[in-house]
Amino acid sequence: MMIRRVFMGLALSFLATSSFASGKEFAEESPLVKVWKSPYCGCCKEWIAHMQANGFQVQTFEVGNSEVRSRLGMPMRYGSCHTAVVQGYVIEGHVPAADVKRLLAEKPNALGLAVPGMPIGSPGMDGVAYGGRRDAYKVLLVGKDGAAQVFASYP
Repeated sequence: MMIRRVFMGLALSFLATSSFASGKEFAEESPLVKVWKSPYCGCCKEWIAHMQANGFQVQTFEVGNSEVRSRLGMPMRYGSCHTAVVQGYVIEGHVPAADVKRLLAEKPNALGLAVPGMPIGSPGMDGVAYGGRRDAYKVLLVGKDGAAQVFASYP
């Protein structure tokens, strides 16, 4: 009985001082991003590294993305080399992590975000091979009806 009280006291002390007791573990938990891509695409791997460096967990499916893009309802006109899902939103292409974080914070009634094509200078398309070149591009907020509006612009 005495051992049980000591153990319970230590356990309660640990819980009282840990993030578990304060609920911080939920706020600090990294969102899971599921990514569908070709196993041969280097820029997709770089985008995944960008997302991980910005606090996201990533699960990758090396099967291409055309079928899943279609199944998720992302119009082909917004297509890119990889398609992802995070907390119910579709992320198409080289969307910066900051914009994904903003999407998750604001929670708009939308399908998700897209960066059509593969603009040089976007995350994953910004390696040394591009010599510092940066093309202007827009991140689009895609509605459930397929219409889009500008969510962010990069010069």
